[in-house]
Amino acid sequence: MGVGAAVKELWERVMGIDAAADKGERKTAVAPLNGFPFLAPCVGPGGTRMNVVPKASAVNLRRFAEMPVARRAINVIKDRIACMDWRIEVRPDAVVTDGAAERARGLRVALEAPNGSDSFRTLIEQVLEDILVGGFGAVEIETTGDAANPVRLYPVDGASIEIDGGWAGDAAVARYAQRTNKPGAAAVTPLRDDELMYVRLNPRTHTPFGLGKLEVAFETVGQFLEAHRYAGRLASNSVVQYALWMSDRTPEQHERLIRWWQDEVEGTGRVPVLSSQEKPEVLRFGGGTDADLRLAWQEFLLRMIANAFDLPPMLLGLQQDVNRSTASEMADEAFQQAVVPLAKLLADHITRDVILKRLGWGDLRFVWSDLESRDEMAEVEIQTKLLAAGVLSVDEVRAMRGLGPVAAN
Repeated sequence: MGVGAAVKELWERVMGIDAAADKGERKTAVAPLNGFPFLAPCVGPGGTRMNVVPKASAVNLRRFAEMPVARRAINVIKDRIACMDWRIEVRPDAVVTDGAAERARGLRVALEAPNGSDSFRTLIEQVLEDILVGGFGAVEIETTGDAANPVRLYPVDGASIEIDGGWAGDAAVARYAQRTNKPGAAAVTPLRDDELMYVRLNPRTHTPFGLGKLEVAFETVGQFLEAHRYAGRLASNSVVQYALWMSDRTPEQHERLIRWWQDEVEGTGRVPVLSSQEKPEVLRFGGGTDADLRLAWQEFLLRMIANAFDLPPMLLGLQQDVNRSTASEMADEAFQQAVVPLAKLLADHITRDVILKRLGWGDLRFVWSDLESRDEMAEVEIQTKLLAAGVLSVDEVRAMRGLGPVAAN
């Protein structure tokens, strides 16, 4: 044994490290370069101490999400996913067990009415809103013990969720905590990994949090709002673009002219009449054209916001260089780049967190039916050919279309 190997063995022995044991445990740290100087300690189940990491303030993000341009970009993605049809089906790689159909029907009922006040669409819209705004989408998962309605889902403000960066995968140890701003012990609500579905958009290694599309466009949206406000003030004449220059006048004459202009002319729409030996000269501070409104700059910012949301500028109201053929291509591009990835991410989380982790059902999965084919006629043609070739049965085709099997005679 070399000197280096001997020193390593001695060090591992002193530190209590079993080099021979390979238990699949993690040796690396989570986001070690970030430092997290704002770690907030809280007590989890069984008195376990958690060093949770809070998400940066989402107040400005929420405010920007209410602006017309950002709201349009969010709704284009959110409404398209929320309106899609979905189903619960048996996983293709799973062994079908007894009662799978009954459990799928019960889960369908539970998801259609996830709690006492939400439908599936209202629940998903809230989750998608948080995902697009801040990269966090959170849903509390609670089991009921009723096979006909096995689970209850409750939307949670993703900005209030803090993450334990040192969580090692123990299912009995809380991974998340919610700050409630309540006094005493109720200030923090610890949650296990199987009690919360936490959807991260754009996950990264240097932080346990995701990155929302509006976060990417945050600075651009701010610049657009400033340019839009300036153009509005300019168009409404609240910003003066010209001045009157009259030479060889005494201060008293200047004061009298200013009072006359303010009292008789400004804001009245009357034609001003001036009588003087020299005509006044108008000094313009701007060209008085559309260029003063910075319309080209605003259009560029709209394109940047569209890029942040993976959308073509056409969907944010920019119709230049768009015809019937390019519009169809851009709409398909928006569906494939902005809608499909987020819809699949959400479906994977529902399958893994709700069905597998919380309910323990490894043979079922959540599927968006509309992601399989956007062209209804193309889908019918493919299914007809597969049916004629004997690849699919009638019941399998009916199941693809959300219909039940043909009743036996």
